Amino acid sequence: MSKQFDVIVIGAGPGGYIAAIRAAQLGMNVACIDEWKNAAGGAAPGGTCTNVGCIPSKALLQSSEHFEHANLHFADHGITATGVKMDVAKMIARKDNVVKQNNDGILYLFKKNKVTFFHGRGSFVKAVDGGYEIKVTGKAEETLTAKQVIVATGSNARALPGAAFDEEQILSNDGALAIGSVPKKLGVIGSGVIGLEMGSVWRRLGADVTILEGLPTFLGAVDEQIAKEAKKAFDKQGLKIELGVKIGEVKAGKKGVSIAYTNAKGEAQALEVDKLIVSIGRVPNTTGLNAEGVGLKLDERGAVVVDGDCKTNLPGVWAVGDVVRGPMLAHKAEEEGVAVAERMAGQHGHVNFNTIPWVIYTSPEIAWVGRTEQQLKADGVKYKAGTFPFLANGRARALGDTTGMVKFLADAATDEILGVHIVGPMASELIAEAVVAMEFKASSEDIARICHAHPSLSEATKEAALAVDKRTLNF
Repeated sequence: MSKQFDVIVIGAGPGGYIAAIRAAQLGMNVACIDEWKNAAGGAAPGGTCTNVGCIPSKALLQSSEHFEHANLHFADHGITATGVKMDVAKMIARKDNVVKQNNDGILYLFKKNKVTFFHGRGSFVKAVDGGYEIKVTGKAEETLTAKQVIVATGSNARALPGAAFDEEQILSNDGALAIGSVPKKLGVIGSGVIGLEMGSVWRRLGADVTILEGLPTFLGAVDEQIAKEAKKAFDKQGLKIELGVKIGEVKAGKKGVSIAYTNAKGEAQALEVDKLIVSIGRVPNTTGLNAEGVGLKLDERGAVVVDGDCKTNLPGVWAVGDVVRGPMLAHKAEEEGVAVAERMAGQHGHVNFNTIPWVIYTSPEIAWVGRTEQQLKADGVKYKAGTFPFLANGRARALGDTTGMVKFLADAATDEILGVHIVGPMASELIAEAVVAMEFKASSEDIARICHAHPSLSEATKEAALAVDKRTLNF
């Protein structure tokens, strides 16, 4: 006997669980299916973000940052700490507990919002009168039907050709979050968000880390001035980053992993490491969905093809998050999930791709929203720029972290903010003001004239806005 719902959501990552909750809030009878398991085999909703992405990586970044502060920076504050050691097993256990708290929180939210949760793999069976039949394969097999379906199946780590993940020596983000002891030598292929964050964690704990990047420029999507500032900081910390390399053969053996590569000069090189993290991007997860069984259109990458409203080629079927076009960001997935639920209810859900913030949670943190200086130049847009260094910010001095700057880019004629770029302490929090400002089409003068608390890091945002008009007050 099939169980009938108004909406079935396949996937309980940030896009899926948020879509399910919002649809339920709008009066729909909602089911959400997710197969992720914890170590005990129980349900672990939250997708890659909660289980092996955003949440656990931040837990390890926090632990490793505490360790580095104790070893390198406590003395500056008059604190003597000797014999500081890191219990890696305890650090990993804390990370696992943080993950479990988030898993349990989502299950609680489902219960609170009357979303029916099914633990298993969801896949299309066939179109039925007025909707779709969905099979749940788990401990027990279930058949569900609904008029509308939201596909939110996320993404998987892309493997290097000829070097499959074994999660022991050649690691995806999953294995990188569960290393049992500090490797003496750690290799990372890819200097994107995952590569830099995981490289930072294990460098702080004592690993000799080398990051190999195929592109000739560092963080090409980031504003060039900000990227250069970040690279300078990472170099100073001892994070070795080689750009413009071409990866050759990768071999995993009993003693570790060997990577043959050609450097930017065209010279043959070899790197021997204990562990290798491969972070060269992610691919949409549509395997096992049986998209072909119902004629759901996928592109050459395996992503679900959608229009601007996240509608697929099938009536009543939608898709959100990493499994569709656009940036693979948890908060982008959430916004799409809310928008789709509201569109189902006849409302006008909206996602503004131009004001989606990006963050890299290294130290210094890197965050930005809007266009970079190089993009504005390429687009032929006339602009004004203003920067302010944290070196001149009182709160940053008190924190003992004066690396980096805030940078504003504004339209030369109208002064509308076109982009804000930050490298420095708490950039992930500071960027929110810029997102709000851009969403309301504020000018740099609007931010320059708003009173900011003193002393605070946010004053650097105000000062950078003042710098657009060449009238900073503290630099």
